[in-house]
Amino acid sequence: MRPRTARRRIPAPKTLCGLLLSSCLLPGLGLAATDSDAASGTTPFSDCIAGLKDQALQAGVTPQVTAEVLDHVTLLDRVIELDRRQPEFTTTFADYFNRRVNDARIEKGRELLKTHADLLDRVTRETGVPGPYLVAFWGLETNFGSYFGKMPVPSALATLACDHRRSSYFSGELISALRIIDEGAIEPDQMEGSWAGAMGHVQFMPSVFLRYAVDADGDGKRDLWHSVPDAMMSAGNFLNNLGWDGDYRWGREVILPDGFDYSRAGLKRARPLSEWRSLGLTDAFGNPLAHADIEAALLVPAGHEGPAFLVYHNFDVIMGWNRSEYYALAVGNLADRIAGAGGLQNPPPTDLPRLSRQDIQALQTALNDQGYDSGTPDGILGPATRGAIRDFQKDRNLIADGYPAPSVFEALNIQLSDPEAS
Repeated sequence: MRPRTARRRIPAPKTLCGLLLSSCLLPGLGLAATDSDAASGTTPFSDCIAGLKDQALQAGVTPQVTAEVLDHVTLLDRVIELDRRQPEFTTTFADYFNRRVNDARIEKGRELLKTHADLLDRVTRETGVPGPYLVAFWGLETNFGSYFGKMPVPSALATLACDHRRSSYFSGELISALRIIDEGAIEPDQMEGSWAGAMGHVQFMPSVFLRYAVDADGDGKRDLWHSVPDAMMSAGNFLNNLGWDGDYRWGREVILPDGFDYSRAGLKRARPLSEWRSLGLTDAFGNPLAHADIEAALLVPAGHEGPAFLVYHNFDVIMGWNRSEYYALAVGNLADRIAGAGGLQNPPPTDLPRLSRQDIQALQTALNDQGYDSGTPDGILGPATRGAIRDFQKDRNLIADGYPAPSVFEALNIQLSDPEAS
């Protein structure tokens, strides 16, 4: 990485919809089913579909495709069930990371990097995104095209469009899917994907497909299901438009000095790399960091016992694809491994407990009761809760990394839930 002036870190959107999807702005139909309607089978699905037909025609979808597709969609109760399902227990960083950045995926990624070298070099020339990153996204999204999802996308999106929770968003996605069929990219009965409508090798939502998918193989259609060239070029085009900077990597593992102040960590606390160097941070092998003005933020996803990472502008870009910090760390590290790098020098501890939402709520309540403001107890580990944990840890002479470690629960006399009992 060569030094250069700092580049502004683009704010990643709260949702992919917030940055990309004009269809998210479509008005709701006012015909969405309630939970009880969906459960009892009495939802006015046919009325909702009639409204969707009108909206599709107004959006320019041809009458033939509108009728051909929407006359045959069905309400999928399984989609509603999956949309409602919230995991009771969180996944630890070690579990998340080790399941995704594993030897089998690294080996397969390296093999595909060689197999598609000419294609990936072309994508890099045209979009600036290096091949290892493209292969890493491919690996995380569909395990290199081995599983796209089996849900019929038109029916899945129609089901969600006719549900009250996110009707406007999924109405727009359904219309985008109809436009994809209308342009001849895929036959309706072949349009399969995830329960939420993500499709193809790189799991684009329909509106993202419309805006960023590319016909890279020159066959006259944008086919993200059957064409690896189309999928890789589309992924590169998407990342390029999100602001990918080809001069820099995503970030790197670092070592923190003894007594480090963990209040400096967090995506919103970026500072020039030269300042991190002055604070005593080194690379993962103990070498000094570069004297550079590139902005970097510090992440400690597993607390002080786990790895630490400095992340750059391209990390924000990765999070424009998926808002999870865990996901973005997995993409970056998998790309490094596919490119030939070794594993983490400080792997995440595997013995940290999975925490339930009830555990986090109990923690927030206990912190509030003792005068450490964690906000309204909602079971979500956000910045306010991490700040309260950090203040509590300082007062108890614990390492103040803001991580909800077992020592914090023990100090607050909170009994953790048992994942095996769920």
